[in-house]
Amino acid sequence: MKRVLTIAGSDSGGGAGIQADLKTITVLGSYGMSAITVLTAQNSVGVQGVHPVPIDFIKLQMDSVLTDFGVDAAKTGMLSTPEIVLAVAEQLRRYKVELLVVDPVMVAKSGDVLLSKAARVTMREELLPLAHVVTPNLPEASELCGFPVEDLDAMKEAARKIRKLGPRFVVVKGGHLEGDAVDVLFDGESFQTFETPRLSNRNTHGTGCTFSAALATFLGQGSTTPEAVGQAKEFITRAIALGLDLGSGHGPTNHYAHVLRLKEEWAKNL
Repeated sequence: MKRVLTIAGSDSGGGAGIQADLKTITVLGSYGMSAITVLTAQNSVGVQGVHPVPIDFIKLQMDSVLTDFGVDAAKTGMLSTPEIVLAVAEQLRRYKVELLVVDPVMVAKSGDVLLSKAARVTMREELLPLAHVVTPNLPEASELCGFPVEDLDAMKEAARKIRKLGPRFVVVKGGHLEGDAVDVLFDGESFQTFETPRLSNRNTHGTGCTFSAALATFLGQGSTTPEAVGQAKEFITRAIALGLDLGSGHGPTNHYAHVLRLKEEWAKNL
């Protein structure tokens, strides 16, 4: 069984962060491990509190997992402060983690800021050069490249600029665009687009976390990067389509939707 490490914040509501990552990794058939960076008090309507984990303890969690279990792929999510970003980057370099997906989490669905301005600079300088893939949405891509990203042409230009920061691949996610949901993958030479019909569903809390966790899992299982992006896109689209109407705000996506599809396929073959 392939081993996937998520280095991210805890979402007490269960729809995003460590909780969403571990659900995703598990239903996709890999073994999930975690290093928690930040504790949040959070639900479908917003983030009520943020409590960073002490730096030494974040590093200890990573030491514990990586010296004993090892890792086939890893992802980062909410890192919050410059000190956390730097500590995580140092540990990833130390343990030579090759298949790293960086989800540059900056702002929650509710609008709450999850990555400080100073931490964004540290992420650009210290973490992105370690990434196999970085997966910004449009606001995050705009922050990383320094200009508004509001259409497909701008997504491609942003991908070019972000790749110069060091990641091998860039996936700019077009979930904030009008029309179909189009994601762009750039490998430094060519572009590949992944398009699905836009779904009318407000229950989209944790989409970025879930997508990046799925991407890391598929990479760890041996898929090529384009294959893994397509598989992760399929996974998150299904999870959104069957999103859970929980809470009074943006409910979570349905990580179990993948299992439901498999059960349907098995039933057809009986």
